Amino acid sequence: MYEIVKKRKLSEHIILMDVYAPRTAKHCYPGQFVIVKTDEKGERIPLTICDYDRAAGTVTIVFQTVGASTKMMAEYEVGETFRDFAGPLGCKTELIDESIEELKKKRMLFIAGGVGTAPVYPQVKWLQEQGVSVDVIIGARNKELIILEEEMRRVAANVYITTDDGSYGRTGNVNDCLKALISEGKVYDHIVAIGPLIMMKFVCLLTKELGIKTIVSMNPIMVDGTGMCGACRLTVGGEIKFACVDGPEFDGHLVNFDEAMKRQQLYRTEEGRAVLRAKEGSTHHGGCGHCEG
Repeated sequence: MYEIVKKRKLSEHIILMDVYAPRTAKHCYPGQFVIVKTDEKGERIPLTICDYDRAAGTVTIVFQTVGASTKMMAEYEVGETFRDFAGPLGCKTELIDESIEELKKKRMLFIAGGVGTAPVYPQVKWLQEQGVSVDVIIGARNKELIILEEEMRRVAANVYITTDDGSYGRTGNVNDCLKALISEGKVYDHIVAIGPLIMMKFVCLLTKELGIKTIVSMNPIMVDGTGMCGACRLTVGGEIKFACVDGPEFDGHLVNFDEAMKRQQLYRTEEGRAVLRAKEGSTHHGGCGHCEG
């Protein structure tokens, strides 16, 4: 069992929890995720790792209550336990394997949309611990949906807040903010964008025009988290990939976002899943080595 040692409400529907999971905390890195089950019959829920404390043995998760399982999770309190907390899963961010001197030469910007702020935070924190300064844009529909601002300001060189309705920070979406920063004289050569698929798509369209390398995290399309279900199948540079085992990070300029969004819609119904299985055949699954069936 995995005990909840801290719980904090970040907004009306967004919850942060620290969970005691020492083995996961010992081995995880920014970019990876865990799978949580509330009880023996509970649904498997993939959640990006927001933070970790190796000494305390805790892993921080942030989730939005959008369905029955996450609503059940939100009702858990400090002292209660999850049945399973499996991880770390997925690949760590590629930045971890680069030399610190090379990282310091990059002019990096992280773009976080909504709950995407949670997986952005551990990367920015890790870079700050290595002496690498980066800028961050946090965007949301309104002020109430801006999360982890104080935490991000402690680890980023500059944090720019933007809201669609202008209720906080700059007015507009993250692309509007990026264009404004560039017009103000900012120069970037490496961008990491994490958030809703539609946000990442339009960020990549803009950065491709600007000639800025852009990495995206395709965690929004994961369901099972092991490559067995086929939900996170996507095309990257003309090749079939699975976000949970090959990613979740990919070169955003190579991701077929339109296909990914269409599959996400189809996968929500049993009929849609059947259509995908029939259409994709032996390439429907990933974690089992592209098995048939």
